[in-house]
Amino acid sequence: MKDYESFEGVYEDHVDMVYNLCLNYLQNKEEAEEACQDVFLKVHEKWGIFSGKSSAKTYIYRISINQCLDVIKARKRQKRFGFHIPLFFTNNEENVREFELPDFNHPGIQLEDKEAIFLLFRKINRLPDSQKTALILKTIDGESIQQISEVMKTSTKAVESLLSRARANLKAMEAE
Repeated sequence: MKDYESFEGVYEDHVDMVYNLCLNYLQNKEEAEEACQDVFLKVHEKWGIFSGKSSAKTYIYRISINQCLDVIKARKRQKRFGFHIPLFFTNNEENVREFELPDFNHPGIQLEDKEAIFLLFRKINRLPDSQKTALILKTIDGESIQQISEVMKTSTKAVESLLSRARANLKAMEAE
């Protein structure tokens, strides 16, 4: 484990990882930036009590994932209580609105790829949180099964099972 002289070192070493994870979870640049700031506020507040039992990366990943899940839950609450007008109309049911991605603003995606990526992330967002987390960490962030198991506080076999179920669920969604 790297020994950090200052919090600035922690921030510099992990800010890109946190921002990219938030962007992949939230698919919205502004929300990802805000979530990234919130993650580092939490990391800064708790850095003095960080025990070092896991790596700093694993510790920060956990905080990042929890922050993203909190943002998603807040979105769902807004939808449920009518504070947000959803922007996506489904093709299947006439006049039914569905809240998916209010602003698919991912800077790494070319304009011609946005529709395909939008549809892919729309399916990923329908996965249970644990499957979504494992899939994003493995497929998009390129983390090892071992690293994912540490972040998710579960066994490597459980991570492999989550990934298998996530892929099966995505395949089933294609058939819909």
